[in-house]
Amino acid sequence: MSDTPDIDSMRLDAWLWAARFYKTRSLAKHAVELGRVQVEGQDAKPSRVVRPGMRLTIGRGDETFDIEVKALAQQRGPATIARTLYEESEASRTAREAARALARAAHAGYRAPETKPDKRARRLIRALGDIDAS
Repeated sequence: MSDTPDIDSMRLDAWLWAARFYKTRSLAKHAVELGRVQVEGQDAKPSRVVRPGMRLTIGRGDETFDIEVKALAQQRGPATIARTLYEESEASRTAREAARALARAAHAGYRAPETKPDKRARRLIRALGDIDAS
Protein backbone atom coordinates (compact mmCIF):
# COMPACT_ATOMS: atom_id res chain seq x y z
CA MET A 1 0.00 0.00 0.00
CA SER A 2 3.01 2.30 0.23
CA ASP A 3 3.20 2.62 -3.58
CA THR A 4 -0.36 4.04 -3.81
CA PRO A 5 -0.50 7.83 -4.01
CA ASP A 6 -1.88 9.78 -1.06
CA ILE A 7 -5.27 11.31 -1.74
CA ASP A 8 -6.59 14.54 -0.28
CA SER A 9 -10.27 14.19 -1.28
CA MET A 10 -12.74 11.60 -2.51
CA ARG A 11 -16.43 11.12 -3.31
CA LEU A 12 -18.86 10.93 -0.38
CA ASP A 13 -20.47 7.65 -1.46
CA ALA A 14 -17.06 6.02 -1.93
CA TRP A 15 -15.91 7.18 1.51
CA LEU A 16 -19.08 5.87 3.19
CA TRP A 17 -18.47 2.51 1.52
CA ALA A 18 -14.77 2.45 2.46
CA ALA A 19 -15.59 3.39 6.08
CA ARG A 20 -18.08 0.47 6.19
CA PHE A 21 -21.21 2.48 6.93
CA TYR A 22 -22.88 0.80 3.95
CA LYS A 23 -22.25 -2.63 2.47
CA THR A 24 -22.10 -1.48 -1.14
CA ARG A 25 -21.32 1.78 -2.85
CA SER A 26 -24.74 1.80 -4.51
CA LEU A 27 -26.42 1.55 -1.07
CA ALA A 28 -24.29 4.48 0.09
CA LYS A 29 -25.28 6.46 -3.00
CA HIS A 30 -28.96 5.67 -2.43
CA ALA A 31 -28.77 6.76 1.23
CA VAL A 32 -27.16 10.07 0.25
CA GLU A 33 -29.81 10.66 -2.41
CA LEU A 34 -32.56 10.04 0.17
CA GLY A 35 -31.06 12.67 2.47
CA ARG A 36 -29.87 10.29 5.19
CA VAL A 37 -26.36 11.71 5.02
CA GLN A 38 -25.53 15.35 5.70
CA VAL A 39 -22.20 17.08 5.28
CA GLU A 40 -21.57 20.04 7.57
CA GLY A 41 -25.32 20.13 8.36
CA GLN A 42 -26.44 20.29 4.71
CA ASP A 43 -27.86 17.64 2.41
CA ALA A 44 -25.30 16.43 -0.09
CA LYS A 45 -25.00 14.65 -3.41
CA PRO A 46 -23.15 11.35 -3.76
CA SER A 47 -20.40 13.09 -5.74
CA ARG A 48 -19.75 15.62 -2.95
CA VAL A 49 -16.05 15.87 -2.12
CA VAL A 50 -15.06 14.68 1.36
CA ARG A 51 -11.87 15.83 3.04
CA PRO A 52 -10.41 15.13 6.48
CA GLY A 53 -11.88 17.42 9.13
CA MET A 54 -15.41 17.50 7.68
CA ARG A 55 -18.37 16.65 9.93
CA LEU A 56 -20.95 14.13 8.72
CA THR A 57 -24.32 13.08 10.12
CA ILE A 58 -25.24 9.60 8.93
CA GLY A 59 -28.63 8.00 9.47
CA ARG A 60 -28.63 4.23 9.16
CA GLY A 61 -31.80 2.45 10.22
CA ASP A 62 -32.68 3.64 13.71
CA GLU A 63 -29.11 4.80 14.41
CA THR A 64 -27.65 8.25 13.82
CA PHE A 65 -23.90 8.78 13.71
CA ASP A 66 -22.32 12.22 14.17
CA ILE A 67 -18.73 11.81 13.01
CA GLU A 68 -15.66 13.72 11.90
CA VAL A 69 -13.69 12.45 8.91
CA LYS A 70 -10.11 11.70 10.01
CA ALA A 71 -8.64 10.00 6.94
CA LEU A 72 -9.43 8.79 3.43
CA ALA A 73 -8.94 5.33 1.95
CA GLN A 74 -8.34 4.29 -1.65
CA GLN A 75 -10.09 0.97 -1.11
CA ARG A 76 -12.33 -0.79 1.39
CA GLY A 77 -10.38 -2.60 4.06
CA PRO A 78 -11.01 -4.49 7.29
CA ALA A 79 -13.23 -3.02 10.00
CA THR A 80 -10.24 -2.19 12.21
CA ILE A 81 -8.82 0.03 9.45
CA ALA A 82 -12.26 1.49 8.65
CA ARG A 83 -12.69 2.68 12.25
CA THR A 84 -9.53 4.79 11.90
CA LEU A 85 -11.11 6.77 9.04
CA TYR A 86 -13.50 8.63 11.36
CA GLU A 87 -14.08 9.66 14.96
CA GLU A 88 -17.56 9.59 16.44
CA SER A 89 -18.55 12.28 18.92
CA GLU A 90 -19.19 11.19 22.51
CA ALA A 91 -22.73 12.66 22.46
CA SER A 92 -23.58 10.61 19.37
CA ARG A 93 -22.22 7.42 20.91
CA THR A 94 -24.17 7.84 24.17
CA ALA A 95 -27.38 8.72 22.27
CA ARG A 96 -27.08 5.56 20.15
CA GLU A 97 -26.42 3.39 23.21
CA ALA A 98 -29.41 4.93 25.04
CA ALA A 99 -31.69 4.32 22.04
CA ARG A 100 -30.45 0.74 21.77
CA ALA A 101 -31.11 0.14 25.48
CA LEU A 102 -34.60 1.63 25.17
CA ALA A 103 -35.40 -0.63 22.20
CA ARG A 104 -34.13 -3.66 24.11
CA ALA A 105 -36.34 -2.74 27.08
CA ALA A 106 -39.39 -2.28 24.84
CA HIS A 107 -38.97 -5.77 23.38
CA ALA A 108 -38.17 -7.43 26.71
CA GLY A 109 -41.81 -7.97 27.70
CA TYR A 110 -42.87 -9.80 24.54
CA ARG A 111 -41.99 -13.43 23.88
CA ALA A 112 -43.13 -15.16 20.73
CA PRO A 113 -44.94 -18.47 21.29
CA GLU A 114 -42.65 -21.48 21.07
CA THR A 115 -45.19 -23.67 19.24
CA LYS A 116 -48.21 -23.26 16.99
CA PRO A 117 -51.57 -23.00 18.77
CA ASP A 118 -53.34 -26.32 19.32
CA LYS A 119 -56.96 -27.06 18.38
CA ARG A 120 -58.39 -25.58 21.60
CA ALA A 121 -56.32 -22.41 21.35
CA ARG A 122 -57.33 -21.91 17.70
CA ARG A 123 -60.99 -22.14 18.70
CA LEU A 124 -60.45 -19.54 21.44
CA ILE A 125 -58.65 -17.24 19.00
CA ARG A 126 -61.50 -17.60 16.51
CA ALA A 127 -64.05 -16.93 19.26
CA LEU A 128 -62.28 -13.76 20.29
CA GLY A 129 -62.21 -12.62 16.68
CA ASP A 130 -65.98 -13.10 16.39
CA ILE A 131 -66.66 -10.70 19.28
CA ASP A 132 -65.93 -7.68 17.08
CA ALA A 133 -68.18 -8.94 14.27
CA SER A 134 -71.43 -8.73 16.25
